[in-house]
Amino acid sequence: MKRWLLAMMLGVPLAGAWAQPAGLPHAWLFGSWTGGIMPAGDTADQSCTGSPSVIFTKDVVMRSSMLDVAYRQRLIETVQATPNGVEFRLVPAGQQGARLPLDIGFGCDGDPNLLRVERRGPNEIAFPNCSDFPSVLKRCGSP
Repeated sequence: MKRWLLAMMLGVPLAGAWAQPAGLPHAWLFGSWTGGIMPAGDTADQSCTGSPSVIFTKDVVMRSSMLDVAYRQRLIETVQATPNGVEFRLVPAGQQGARLPLDIGFGCDGDPNLLRVERRGPNEIAFPNCSDFPSVLKRCGSP
């Protein structure tokens, strides 16, 4: 557990000795991603791993905001593989047990509980039709 937490804090992709759980359609997303809000900068430096835009784990998607210092956390209800990525159905914000505004989403198609992730390359993704993340995201630590 400590290794997993350390890996997530440092933005290290979970692979090799820290193998990803088999069968999860979103396992390839685990880790930290930068960009989205603005075009991604250098993904190999400390600023990427120190303040990524989005963090994916097995059960949670965390996102940053330009107007809020804290990460906004959304619990994953279901994940479905698509031909070029995955589609997340997120637990409605009011049912997560925290005091969160109901509109915490990604600005996608008017539904704050839906997130579609499109794979653009081995270390590049996009959130199509998401006004809060109009740019491509890149994996932190990738060349």
